[in-house]
Amino acid sequence: MTNPDLRANPDNFCYRHPDRQSFVLCQRCTRTICPECQTQMPVGVICPECLREQQKTVKATRPSRGTRAVRAMRRSDGTPVVTYAIVALTSLLYLVSLIPRVGGQVEWWLAFNSVFVLPGPNLQPWRLLTVTLVHASIWHVALNMLALWALGRSLEPLLGRWRFTALYLLSALGGSVLVALLAPGTWVVGASGAVWGLLGAMFVIGRHLGANVTAIAVLLGLNLVITFLPGSNISWQAHIGGGLVGALVGVIFARTRAIRQQRTQKLLLGATGVGLLALLAIPALLYI
Repeated sequence: MTNPDLRANPDNFCYRHPDRQSFVLCQRCTRTICPECQTQMPVGVICPECLREQQKTVKATRPSRGTRAVRAMRRSDGTPVVTYAIVALTSLLYLVSLIPRVGGQVEWWLAFNSVFVLPGPNLQPWRLLTVTLVHASIWHVALNMLALWALGRSLEPLLGRWRFTALYLLSALGGSVLVALLAPGTWVVGASGAVWGLLGAMFVIGRHLGANVTAIAVLLGLNLVITFLPGSNISWQAHIGGGLVGALVGVIFARTRAIRQQRTQKLLLGATGVGLLALLAIPALLYI
């Protein structure tokens, strides 16, 4: 994405590589750093300069432990590990679902139906998220995983692994909750809600960074049209729910980017999850 406005705010770019966008800050100096400049630490990532200072401090104060401390520091290469892990697990479970008898059990225990997430003897809350792991056909899983692979390779290095994971899971939860609200008793499978959440977040974050988001807007529009085509057999509730929650999470990330706001960011993400779960009280009262 290119746009003259991208360079209006240098804080959106790595301080060592001004042409590289990033959403990750050094935990010590709070400067923006790209994946190449990130060193993974127990409490986040730091930039090369802060790393050198820390190594000097460790060596000066605890020589006996300095070597072990330096060895423990692993440089992040920006590989979207979470994205690849989700794609691999989802693909594996689809292959398992093709096995006679075994496959039917996998689908039965992982697919989503609001009947199993409302209070009662059949409560199975894991279905709110495991719905993303089962798919109806080879084309269904292939298209979803292709979209996840394409979006995740851009979003995960930009946000960091734990933020990307939170975005994916909250988007999936949002899709399931809207299905429970508007289509109770309907069986739903697929990661489409979570993928729509990634699209929604990318649109919001792109706008915040000053990027040209026209392509994302067009993609969202085309997907929306396809979702409502007669006979498409697509759960529009899951798509819309995931997209709206993804956009909300994108707003949270964009507005709480500073180091001093990290606690607020985590609280807002937690509140989003709790709020979505609280919405399940509505179908519980209406349909039980």
